[in-house]
Amino acid sequence: MTHLFSPSVTRRQALQGLAGSLTSLAAPALISRAAWAQDKFPSKPISLIVPWPAGGPSDAVLRAFAESASRALGVAVVPDNKPGAGGILGATAMVSAKPDGYTLTQLPLGIYRLPHMQKTNFDPIKDITHIACLTGYTFCLAASMDAPFKTLQEMVTYAKANPGKLEYGHTGTGTTPHLAVEEFCQKAGMVLNPIPYKGAAEILQAILGGHIRLMSSTTEVMPLVKEGKLRLLATLGSKRAKAFPDVPTVKESGWDTVSESPFGIGGPKGMDPAVVRVLHDAFKKTLDDPKVIETLDRFNQPVIYMNSEDYTKYAQRTYEAERATVERLGLAKKT
Repeated sequence: MTHLFSPSVTRRQALQGLAGSLTSLAAPALISRAAWAQDKFPSKPISLIVPWPAGGPSDAVLRAFAESASRALGVAVVPDNKPGAGGILGATAMVSAKPDGYTLTQLPLGIYRLPHMQKTNFDPIKDITHIACLTGYTFCLAASMDAPFKTLQEMVTYAKANPGKLEYGHTGTGTTPHLAVEEFCQKAGMVLNPIPYKGAAEILQAILGGHIRLMSSTTEVMPLVKEGKLRLLATLGSKRAKAFPDVPTVKESGWDTVSESPFGIGGPKGMDPAVVRVLHDAFKKTLDDPKVIETLDRFNQPVIYMNSEDYTKYAQRTYEAERATVERLGLAKKT
């Protein structure tokens, strides 16, 4: 065996041999350090895109989830409001975001619908990692207290007598609050005048300010209904709202229109499965947080949990179902 520094070995050979030995000794340390860095996720704040205006009910719910998830993850989950475009700006951002788990977004149902209606820069199945479904919206129709109708049937009668004159606010063209009412209008044989807003907070300002007399939205109106500032005409779910058992659904009032909307959290495509598991587990844990449940109850949003695999399958089914809905309403984009 030749010694490293024997006379028969040149100085250059000796240095090369020493470097190789040190590298081999250091390799396990480098691997351990890399593994340690991966295990460290998350090690910095996480951005959660809220594709609705600040101050609205969706904002309040997502902030409750973010605060609870922050405690579970040990780093801040910071809400980032990006309102407009029917709630799809979070999904739009996912196309260019790094798949490192530090950029997440709410996934409203509209992201599975709007690509069938207009050109978008994302594919809701191929470009998004579905992490966990958490809850869902209950949609409803509410009227101002001075509206010339007090029930859903009276509203339909008024709208038929005044075609196109009754304005209703919704959260953006192509969103569920918009298309659900348009489907209802088709079945009821009436024409309403849809007015798009960036989010529920703006709609509430408009109806309380007397600019519109009818709104289609999620159950963020519930606190105002309880305060006597708005009148709830009907809900659009398959069952009556738990908070208002005396208010009928649109379907049981005679028009076969049902609209329900689960939503959850997603990230960019290509995320490390280990990172997805960490995020999934943290957000699932928020569903045991009394403060989160209190916020959901305030806006009549039920817990609708799906793990990553089930949520991905739901997304695929919903994407195809929304294609059929858009085509039925004659709103499919021109090819």
